[in-house]
Amino acid sequence: MDGLRQIAFYGKGGIGKSTTSQNTLAALAEMGQRILIVGCDPKADSTRLILHSKAQDTILSLAAEAGTVEDLDLEDVMKVGYRDIRCVESGGPEPGVGCAGRGVITSINFLEEEGAYEDIDYVSYDVLGDVVCGGFAMPIRENKAQEIYIVMSGEMMAMYAANNISKGILKYANSGGVRLGGLVCNERQTDKELELAEALAAKLGTKLIHFVPRDNIVQHAELRRMTVMEYAPDSKQANEYRTLAQKVHGNAGQGIIPTPITMDELEDLLMEHGVMKTIDETMVGKTAEAVA
Repeated sequence: MDGLRQIAFYGKGGIGKSTTSQNTLAALAEMGQRILIVGCDPKADSTRLILHSKAQDTILSLAAEAGTVEDLDLEDVMKVGYRDIRCVESGGPEPGVGCAGRGVITSINFLEEEGAYEDIDYVSYDVLGDVVCGGFAMPIRENKAQEIYIVMSGEMMAMYAANNISKGILKYANSGGVRLGGLVCNERQTDKELELAEALAAKLGTKLIHFVPRDNIVQHAELRRMTVMEYAPDSKQANEYRTLAQKVHGNAGQGIIPTPITMDELEDLLMEHGVMKTIDETMVGKTAEAVA
């Protein structure tokens, strides 16, 4: 596994993390890199654009059918998609039952034992939402993911999640080798988005790796369950993902231990950029009638 880059994409749910990661990995594959995607989201949608499928059979569901994970073979769980990218989904328990993190680590251990990481340049973990739940911090806690890229936008909750994820990285940075590789801003066309993303990156002690502009071609590709790289390889948006992939590829060993900020500091940042108004404490809790 020498020279293997173990990266992970984290970010708030609905931020376009899986789309960004799959397009970036497709661009890395175009560069000749050998890629394995390990989906760590119970929705099992981290590989759909690479495989042109709704959802891949997961290690956990296949293990439940077979009796135990030991009864599975690598070819049972691994599919090969666009540009020979290898795809695996760990899966998760039924909603409201059990901890998805256990499934993630069971899956990763199985893949390592079965030799899935051999002859690979990159393994990428696509991880659900936030790391408030320890389960989804598993790739970090178990020292699997070494290089974290946080997908965010200029929206407050996306920035809040990015800061929370940084806290998770900080917690395990000294016991393991995990580092923050940088932020990726997936444009939502909010006010002063680029400036906010750069300001948050600076506060966290990292860099904004790339600002991905919003383009409807991404939705057109997704409707066909394809990456933009495959659907429209000559498009401007495909070149954005190529640039992002090149920046990630050139970022080896550049990760940092982040310096998360407080909620107050985050609100101050938003106020500095005029995105959030200063709250008049005398108005808090007053009804419309009382204010009138």
